[in-house]
Amino acid sequence: MNVSSIVSFLLITGLVAVISALKTRKKKVQTTDGLFFADRNNNFFIVGGALLLSNISANQFIGENESIYNNNMSVIAWGVSSVLAMLLVAEFFLPIYFRTGAMTIPDYLGKRYDHSTKRLVSIIFLCSYVVNLLPAVLYGGAVALTGMFNFLQPLGLTYWQNIWFMVWVIGLTGCAYSVLGGLRAISISDTVLSIGLLTIGIAFPYFGFKYLGNGDWFKGLHILLSEHKEHLNSIGGSQDEIPLNTIFTGMFIMNLYYWGMEQFIVQQALSAKSLSHSQKGMGLACLGKLLCPFIINIPGLVGVHLYDKLENTAEVFPLVIKDTLPGVMIGLTAAVVLGAAISTFNAGLNSSSTLFVLNLYKPWLEKRNKEVTERHLVYTGRKFEIIVSALAMFSAPFIIFSKAGFYTYLQQLGGMFCVPIFTIILVGFVFKKVPPQAAKIGMIFFILSYIIFNYLLDIQLHYLHMLALLFVLTSVCMLVVSKFYPSYSYAEIKLESVELTPWKNRYWYFALLLIGMLSIFILFSKWGVA
Repeated sequence: MNVSSIVSFLLITGLVAVISALKTRKKKVQTTDGLFFADRNNNFFIVGGALLLSNISANQFIGENESIYNNNMSVIAWGVSSVLAMLLVAEFFLPIYFRTGAMTIPDYLGKRYDHSTKRLVSIIFLCSYVVNLLPAVLYGGAVALTGMFNFLQPLGLTYWQNIWFMVWVIGLTGCAYSVLGGLRAISISDTVLSIGLLTIGIAFPYFGFKYLGNGDWFKGLHILLSEHKEHLNSIGGSQDEIPLNTIFTGMFIMNLYYWGMEQFIVQQALSAKSLSHSQKGMGLACLGKLLCPFIINIPGLVGVHLYDKLENTAEVFPLVIKDTLPGVMIGLTAAVVLGAAISTFNAGLNSSSTLFVLNLYKPWLEKRNKEVTERHLVYTGRKFEIIVSALAMFSAPFIIFSKAGFYTYLQQLGGMFCVPIFTIILVGFVFKKVPPQAAKIGMIFFILSYIIFNYLLDIQLHYLHMLALLFVLTSVCMLVVSKFYPSYSYAEIKLESVELTPWKNRYWYFALLLIGMLSIFILFSKWGVA
């Protein structure tokens, strides 16, 4: 990197930290509500920015552009189609969470089913975060920044040493944000970074097309739209990474789970000062998801025209950035990529602490009739975050020694647990008479079926279709079990301190978002630019 890149990177990264510090310095975090939910006082702009940046990580910059370079735009289906799921979450899920006073997803399950279901799901979430999410986010961010900018090359460090350094930079920064400032600091930094992300999205097409056209922006755009047009297609066929029909089966389920039940995402939505602000924040994040193909994925399309054949296709994003952007913009991109990695890490870290303190540690103290003070719980939550951060930072660099399929294996293992959680929550929403026994049996049924169908039997079915099929079978299983407990019922707990009036004009905005979602698929298809 040149001097201007380094200076702009340091200035922007420092600016984000200063703004977060100034916005939180007058409000010391002394309660669990402040540490984990920003005292439920975030407005819709902060909620929307936090939701979007918690979702975006360095892996998306690297992975999605690599997929576009190797295949086509079908990979954008994950983000663009998620808008429908996000709107359903805003309309149906968020009112339930606010009305029942649920602070975590397992907390809702404890209210809906029983405490043992709450405890079981909390442990599953924690294992998923500590073993999979946090180390993978650190490693992905370290690989992206090392490959993109190689900050430490002047020091003569090896690639392995670079990875270790960047893992600890991301981990320590994320831990500091989460421990010292809580969710409020995380949300504010996410909002500032979302502005930087939008700036890159506006600036890159200009510089990228200008470079592609040898100084002529319009010529570069013409080259992008007229050559290698197959890469512009977002309508995936059976041979593509994301076939179109998976959007309506397993992908829809996974998106609905992620935006409506994934703890570190839902926690951002529950930090809003009211249901209306939470719904507006989700709507703002939807707009961001519709802009993502233009903000995140254009470098992959430009790379198709710049590089005939790359040995390591994961390098396409950093190579395009280094070759096309001026120094100041490279620094801004580095700051946003670093911020995206930190954002996902500290959101997961804060949620891990929330799950441990509120769902496991506090009930354990209460069961033993020990005094439970807010000060002690905050102290324990911070200590737990430091311990989990250290575990993640020590383990993340060793992912470099894993085989190529290790990450895929971890994702499949995660899917084994997230879909049954999705199933018992959704069935609990819709059917009021389903008892706790049905939830536990349903989870066991799904996990055993998943192991049999995916590891013991050779079934030629896309894994997203398999997830959808098992969701249906598990739902039927739960309804059958509930027939043996006809007298079961539960009482909802209402949260009086939060304004529960929904966003009045949401349907007009939601309709425009759905039109925008369909328009993007049409734009990147044979009826559009492809």
